[in-house]
Amino acid sequence: MAHAYMLRCCDGTLYVGSTIDLDQRLRQHQAGMGAEYTKRRLPVELFWCGEFDAIDEAFAWEKRLQGWSHAKRVAFAEGGLDAVIGWQKRQRAAKGRAASAR
Repeated sequence: MAHAYMLRCCDGTLYVGSTIDLDQRLRQHQAGMGAEYTKRRLPVELFWCGEFDAIDEAFAWEKRLQGWSHAKRVAFAEGGLDAVIGWQKRQRAAKGRAASAR
């Protein structure tokens, strides 16, 4: 089984990764032996994970999530795909409303 995952770092940022052994990878991150990014932002905690049949699927989700804003990642983690369908369109509409209110 493979996993894509998000960690919440001590500074509130989210780190996204993928692995075939989630428990071991979490221990590595928490011990400061994971990525350079998380090493400088300890402690970290698991915020979200998804399970996949193959590592290439998990890696594809990792890359997809890395391209998203912090807000979109949080919305996805808390509400799933339904929470982010149409995200870009909603964000543009909100910006338009804010600009016209000025």
